[in-house]
Amino acid sequence: MAALGWLTPRRRSATARSVLAGEASAEAARKSSQEAPRATPEEPQFPVIGDDRAAAFFDLDNTVMQGAALFHFGRGLYKRKFFETRDLARFAWQQAWFRLAGVEDPEHMQDARDSALSIVKGHRVAELESIGEEIYDEYMADRIWPGTRALAQAHLDAGQKVWLVTAAPVEIAQVIARRLGLTGALGTVAESVDGVYTGRLVGEPLHGPAKAEAVRALAAGEGLDLSRCAAYSDSHNDIPMLSLVGHPYAINPDAKLRRHAREKDWRLRDYRTGRKAAKVGIPAAAGVGAVAGGTAAAIALSRRRR
Repeated sequence: MAALGWLTPRRRSATARSVLAGEASAEAARKSSQEAPRATPEEPQFPVIGDDRAAAFFDLDNTVMQGAALFHFGRGLYKRKFFETRDLARFAWQQAWFRLAGVEDPEHMQDARDSALSIVKGHRVAELESIGEEIYDEYMADRIWPGTRALAQAHLDAGQKVWLVTAAPVEIAQVIARRLGLTGALGTVAESVDGVYTGRLVGEPLHGPAKAEAVRALAAGEGLDLSRCAAYSDSHNDIPMLSLVGHPYAINPDAKLRRHAREKDWRLRDYRTGRKAAKVGIPAAAGVGAVAGGTAAAIALSRRRR
């Protein structure tokens, strides 16, 4: 019993201390969990508010807008009788291919540019700018990706300039930039004399490496630090532009850009429902049929109007 009496107080004392230790440990755990977010290194805020040496550069086709601006512009010009039905059929096919493939085919894009140049030859620049406003409302406004638009707005809200960078005609690009509330646009420049298009380009289309050179030149003129700037694109053709900046983003990326972005640990954003469907194995036949049907309908409608 003596031994038992010796053990009993010891056991009770240990139990009290255990309760105290448990309560202290729980309290420490709660404090630690509350303080953890402050103790853990956080990702720096981006875009940085008030950083006037930073800016954002957005590709247009399939990055900011579904499809290609040049093709939508062509539809608008056809409606205004700038060209004939066979040209509309070509535009419709190119647009369908572009949306299905999600990439820029050099031959398709060159054909589209050549067609556009021949169509606008002899027309006044001011006339095309005015028509561009109407075409934006008719064919482009409802094709802006909300997710990409929100990214651009975040830069604007941070006090930074935001530029479109596209192979589309600069007049059209400027209309789109203005309607979206962006700073401005870099685009392909068509030659004009006394305000009238000649049907030739100044230099070459703003595509691939030419985009990177345009961004570099603009950054120098604006006093920007490219390492603090961001660029957004869907196409591997824009890797030169994306590689210029400190914050490159792959938006709705084609396969080559997706691979490159993963290798370089670039950020990716995908706003295409079709891409999400493909990821979970849903057949794309329905989407193909819808686009093909839309193309056929456009051609049929144009024939009825003749």
